[in-house]
Amino acid sequence: MAHPEIAAEQAHIDRAHLLLDEARERAQKLRGMVEVGRGGTTQARYERDAIEGSVQNRLGQLQLGSASLIFGRIDLDSDDRFYIGRLAVSDERQEPVVVDWRAPVAEPFYRATGRDPMGLIRRRHFVSRGRELLDIEDELFDLDQLDEGFQGHGALLAALDQNRDGQLRDIVATIQGEQDEIIRDPLKGMLIVQGGPGTGKTVVALHRAAYLLYTHRFPLEGQGVLVVGPNRLFLRYIEQVLPSLGEAGVYLTVLADLLKDLFEDVRVTLPDNQGSAAVKGSERMVSVIGHAIKDRERALRDDLTVGFGLTRLRITVNQSREIVREARRRYRRHNAARRYVEKEFFAALAKSHNSEPDPENVQYRLRRNPRVIEALEWMWPVLTPAQLLRDLYGSEALLASAARNDLLEQEWIALSRQRGESLTDYRWSDADVPLLDEAYAGLGPRLDRDRKARDPELRTFGHIVVDETQDHTPMALRMIARRSLNGSMTLVGDIAQATAPGAAANWDQVLNYLPSRTKEPRVRELTLSYRIPAPNLELANKVLALAAPDLATPKAVRSVGTPPRVIRVEQERMSSDHDLVQRSVALVEEESDALGGGSVAVIAPQSLIDRIDSALQARGIDYGRATTASRNVSGPLHPKIALMPVQLVKGLELDGTVVIEPATMLEEEPQGLRALYVALTRSTKRLAIIHERELPAVLRN
Repeated sequence: MAHPEIAAEQAHIDRAHLLLDEARERAQKLRGMVEVGRGGTTQARYERDAIEGSVQNRLGQLQLGSASLIFGRIDLDSDDRFYIGRLAVSDERQEPVVVDWRAPVAEPFYRATGRDPMGLIRRRHFVSRGRELLDIEDELFDLDQLDEGFQGHGALLAALDQNRDGQLRDIVATIQGEQDEIIRDPLKGMLIVQGGPGTGKTVVALHRAAYLLYTHRFPLEGQGVLVVGPNRLFLRYIEQVLPSLGEAGVYLTVLADLLKDLFEDVRVTLPDNQGSAAVKGSERMVSVIGHAIKDRERALRDDLTVGFGLTRLRITVNQSREIVREARRRYRRHNAARRYVEKEFFAALAKSHNSEPDPENVQYRLRRNPRVIEALEWMWPVLTPAQLLRDLYGSEALLASAARNDLLEQEWIALSRQRGESLTDYRWSDADVPLLDEAYAGLGPRLDRDRKARDPELRTFGHIVVDETQDHTPMALRMIARRSLNGSMTLVGDIAQATAPGAAANWDQVLNYLPSRTKEPRVRELTLSYRIPAPNLELANKVLALAAPDLATPKAVRSVGTPPRVIRVEQERMSSDHDLVQRSVALVEEESDALGGGSVAVIAPQSLIDRIDSALQARGIDYGRATTASRNVSGPLHPKIALMPVQLVKGLELDGTVVIEPATMLEEEPQGLRALYVALTRSTKRLAIIHERELPAVLRN
């Protein structure tokens, strides 16, 4: 039976959309306020650009796409009533027709319980499709009703049951109390959000970014909010969440893109080798890079004598050593000291003759002398991070010197590479990115003759959100810390899903490399898994008990669901690989049909990806393949079937998953049990496991 107030509420929704359309039209009309013809003044052009920027920003805030504007209503015991929506809408008298979900008055919509109704007598949830209201769910509050269940249970389950389409959706209509507390946590200091699979930690962090921008528009709009993701596939997966919440100005990035803001010619396309990646991620590389820079600050090997007209000028090894020592003492960054080294170099040459010619004249006349240029480049070259690291990787002598007692011989040898390519063609891996940034912090920008920087300085942000924090290496965390303006950060992750080489064992290890402030970090834990059905989570928690026994297991909100399927492929002589791959492809089709158009992730060990890829193509299946994190991702996750290695699936959610050959996954991944745990916890509905080798014992019990 339809709710008796659907028609009245639909009328309110229609009115709100009409007012929103009028607000868009007013924003568009602002563009005509300032017109600049040919010969217009600089002031007029500045005003035009300022208005255009404001209009674009306002229009971005008013865009909803296909999302519903209003998703709820609260009735207070003071007889006030507020409709809660994605953004604020007012009528002609500036009376609120819709209240922004981030406003303080909207907080009871997410927090009120029977024990603490927060002044509510009713909370109403709307189930909508775009502008169309489909259903209404009411919760009534009184002293006798002490239900502590999930708020908006019907609306929550309806949202969870929807098919995924390869893009993460906002949860603004179904935010739960524990999630809302995190979203509205104060701006200052460090907030750590520990949450197991399906607890919504990623989407909560994005809603927090939107909330902070709304609440602290000044100064955050000028300072900027940065969201750091683990790879570009993940960024494409989450990219629509913030625009759907009216915030399009947040900077979504991976670490490699932060580096490209400094150096456009750095090509991060080289696949990482696990051995060298582990070394590059170690905190010991701070000393190695520091030593590598100092190794390029050297005294002359022999005294230098050069002709100056009819005389000869001379600088000794000891004089050059003193210049280098003093330059190190005076300057924190290498490149900034080059002008000082040049000045003292030519002053020493001038003092070597009885007539003591003017040092500036000596410098002017000898600045193009090949022997002088060679001497200065030996003593104190101006370097880019790419030059420093390419030279370091390409010389075992430089590596051995820089490593000193910080790296074992086999470790620094693992960093060795051929130096043959030109600098513009040189390829870097993801693990190199934090090292290039560390080198830039030590080298500083190159300066021109007027001491102006030829390279940009690092950009800092007023707040930084880091997702999958547990997988960032110490060097990557140092890189992120340098972007923090004031130590305000939200760190999101799950220690149980730490799968990278040398990943942190606890949050204290993570905090060692981030900005230190007097205020203690605040730790919030999400314990309820909204996304994963209980049968799937029960199986995954068996793996968790071995992978991270000290962590509490998440609890499933949905107690029912299709039990996981486990399919054994019997080994056939001479063709076992073929049979496994072909049966896996057939299973993918079965699961896709069972989901009725929902999304399916095909999660396989890296060694099987190419063969499964070929089999899917041969079968004529419409699917997409997610590339490794070191390559560019050209598009979003395929909305139906996505083939990917386990390294890329973290953070994603899909309707179904097909996990292929868990035993091989355990062997190939540096943190095999945790990688398997990640693979088993991506599905919101169906999970299938197919194997030919013996199933790991933890999955047989």
